[in-house]
Amino acid sequence: MKKENSSLMSFLLLLSLSFLASSKSHGNPASEMVNVLNQNRTAWKLGKLHESPGLGCIALQYAELCEGDCNVNNNTLTCEPPEDDFTQVFAPNCGVELPTFGTITGHVLGCGTHYATPEASFSDILFRDNKSLLVLRNRSHTEVGVGMARLHKGTYFWCILFSDGGTNSSFSLEANGRGIKQRKGCYSGSAFSCSNAHMISMRLLNSFLGILLSIYTLAITV
Repeated sequence: MKKENSSLMSFLLLLSLSFLASSKSHGNPASEMVNVLNQNRTAWKLGKLHESPGLGCIALQYAELCEGDCNVNNNTLTCEPPEDDFTQVFAPNCGVELPTFGTITGHVLGCGTHYATPEASFSDILFRDNKSLLVLRNRSHTEVGVGMARLHKGTYFWCILFSDGGTNSSFSLEANGRGIKQRKGCYSGSAFSCSNAHMISMRLLNSFLGILLSIYTLAITV
């Protein structure tokens, strides 16, 4: 019996460590989406896009503005903020230095009623047609920012912004590149941890580890 308990303990320990490692490497869905975008561009022999935290934070602001505008039947968003909002609202909210605000050369929006991995969101929500793929494969893009948040009634909102700005000079954040901490969601390249975009995943992780601990406690008392 002791040998069986020892084997069970080893199995549960390995399983929990694997699960923890996975959760740590997948802590920011917005940054993961940047990797997926660049993999697609590389497959088309296009240059990789620089991950801009400032542009990512603005994308998150854009996504938050779209709260309540999700068409759950086809996972689309019809949301166009006034042009002035980018420099007068989004940039100050993020701590983007206004003199470095560059040109936004394209955007892609999407939403879903449940969380999907960046890979699934890429193909099932954001880039389902040639129109959106043409935006991604535009050769003038040099940098990208992704924002993602769980907002209205648990709906997940994605916003991807592209720019042709200088990779180290546009959309610069104040406070030595940290900018202003956001209260909701995730954005690519952030120096801060996600606030709620992967909250459900962390709750599942905690529940899973709790179950493992209970099983192990029962095993060693038998």
